[in-house]
Amino acid sequence: MRPELASVRAVSRGEAAGTSYSVYAPQSEDARATVVLIHGVGMNQTVWSPQIGALTTSYRVVVYDMLGHGDSALPTAAPTLEEYASQLKALLDAMHIERAHVVGHSMGALVALEFALRYPQRTLSVVTLNAVYDRTPAQREAVMTRAATLGDVLDAGVDATLSRWFGDPVPGHLTQAAQAVRGLLLSVDPVGYARTYRLFARSDDAHVGRLAGLAVPALFLTGECDPNSSPAMSRAMAAATPSGRAEIIANERHMMNVTDPEGVNERLLAFFAETPAEEAPHESINGERHD
Repeated sequence: MRPELASVRAVSRGEAAGTSYSVYAPQSEDARATVVLIHGVGMNQTVWSPQIGALTTSYRVVVYDMLGHGDSALPTAAPTLEEYASQLKALLDAMHIERAHVVGHSMGALVALEFALRYPQRTLSVVTLNAVYDRTPAQREAVMTRAATLGDVLDAGVDATLSRWFGDPVPGHLTQAAQAVRGLLLSVDPVGYARTYRLFARSDDAHVGRLAGLAVPALFLTGECDPNSSPAMSRAMAAATPSGRAEIIANERHMMNVTDPEGVNERLLAFFAETPAEEAPHESINGERHD
């Protein structure tokens, strides 16, 4: 059975500068670094539940709600990737975390790359899961059409989204995961979703020509069967990055952190182990609550 998306118990939760976050303590006293996980459009921090147990064997883990999602503040009416990267910087500043491994999925992958490019001194490494990069004209037209039709109610587009992410029909063994993701999509703030999705739709070329300046180790990871965040995209990003590599998980689609957490977690841990770590400072955040 695949792990459920129910929230894993955090050692602390809180809000800093309009960002809702959770912190998970490492299980090992030898842990020396922090991993930050950034979700995609329509999700929230709980979508990373399948990663928490594995990653906390060696790392402190921070998850948070992207602008416009979960309990975080809305982005501006016409946001930029810089705004979302600045959200992460403000959170790390509030937590007194100097450097971290930064992992992003889909839209979160764009944010992770933007953060690593703008703040390499704050980034130990960067990992993109199911990232978009330099879409074809047909891919760009399809995503822009979806962005243009977004309204105040998301129900109408949820089934189509699940079909893209899980397959049509959804395979029986993935039904529970797909239903959990459906619940996240239906609970997202429609305004926050629309603003973020429109940015996602137009940002596939945001890092074209810039990855040669990516100064940290980078892993570009996607699923073999993800047509919109394709293996070709991940390989192109890796080829453009000085210390980048691409890895493709066989038979997986867009939500592979949920449908194949073992495969994703294994690759994340192996990649982080190759990157020199440093002592993770203790966080001190106004408004933090302990459970």
